[in-house]
Amino acid sequence: MAPRVVVVEADGGSRGNPGPAGYGAVVRDAETGEVLAERSESLGTATNNVAEYQGLIAGLTAAAEVGAGEVDVRMDSKLVVEQMCGRWQIKHPGLRPLAAQAATLVGRFDAVRFTWIPRDQNRHADALANAAMDAAAGRPTPSAASAPASASAPAGGAVIGSDPATAPASWEPRPSFTATRLVLVRHGETEYTEQGRYSGRGDVPLSARGRAQARATAARVAELVPSVAAVLSSPLSRCTSTAAAIAGAVGDVPVRTEDDLIECDFGQWEGRTFAEVRQQWPGEMDAWLASPRIAPPGGESFTQVAERIRRVVGALPTAYPAEAVVVVSHVSPIKLALRDALAAGDGFLHRLFLDAAGISVLDMWPDGGIAVRTVNDTAHLTKID
Repeated sequence: MAPRVVVVEADGGSRGNPGPAGYGAVVRDAETGEVLAERSESLGTATNNVAEYQGLIAGLTAAAEVGAGEVDVRMDSKLVVEQMCGRWQIKHPGLRPLAAQAATLVGRFDAVRFTWIPRDQNRHADALANAAMDAAAGRPTPSAASAPASASAPAGGAVIGSDPATAPASWEPRPSFTATRLVLVRHGETEYTEQGRYSGRGDVPLSARGRAQARATAARVAELVPSVAAVLSSPLSRCTSTAAAIAGAVGDVPVRTEDDLIECDFGQWEGRTFAEVRQQWPGEMDAWLASPRIAPPGGESFTQVAERIRRVVGALPTAYPAEAVVVVSHVSPIKLALRDALAAGDGFLHRLFLDAAGISVLDMWPDGGIAVRTVNDTAHLTKID
């Protein structure tokens, strides 16, 4: 007799991370979709990841209780799916015992397959988890029903993976997880760019050459990432014009301005060349070059710029999981994003050159992993006079 195949949908979360936490899990018959068991529980105070692992453990336990031989686990937590598949390291010591417990449960089945699904396809488990979080926070909520347990699952080996070809025929295969791809674009040239002048908060528009660069950059971005989830831009016109060209080339994606993507405020140095600043503010220039914590007179330090750039970039893997996002900004914010991505020192900021309309590409994973793929690609600009 063929082993019983079930689908486990699991989720978990907390209100505050850490905060009042809970999980939910659903076991379904793989052929009919019938709900065989539901599990949910409040966890007191815990993190999202702890709650997600607890949801997985509860789902696997329930699958064993209904006599499953094979299990298709579907979760919207990429962290748990990738770690259970062995593709990501388990860096947090608090998660290792939970992952080990889940792995022990996996060993009780003939086969276990892990697949990431979007949150809107995990609504049942998500609703159970939210009810458990409400209970943990002291809000009245109906208790989740639990199906009666039956015989334990047979012992045996397990195959962990997310191969859609092995999923039950009556269930739609889900795409395997990929990172959030971040395409960093510096705006096209302005008159200040051509003259080598500090251009911070002043709203200097694109020059004729800059507009041509924006069009060429848009075509290049469309080649690199044909499907774009969002185009984010500094509010200054040299960026929004560049972003509009890109948005049109990738399918009329709306441009969303982010104040945190604006250029560094160069204060009294605005509109001046490096030579002019060196002559008038030699001591201040030396101090600025020596430390990112020093601001130009009346301006903003790179440390301050880095704080706001991290807010934007750090939110993207969660806001746009497994999607491509274009960010159009300025020299300083892009350099700082690349410095952090490469774990480079502060000297990196004054040694990296970024051309107008240059493109840099990096991939970001929810657990903090980053892969920098391209820095300052300008091949698309070679035919512009």
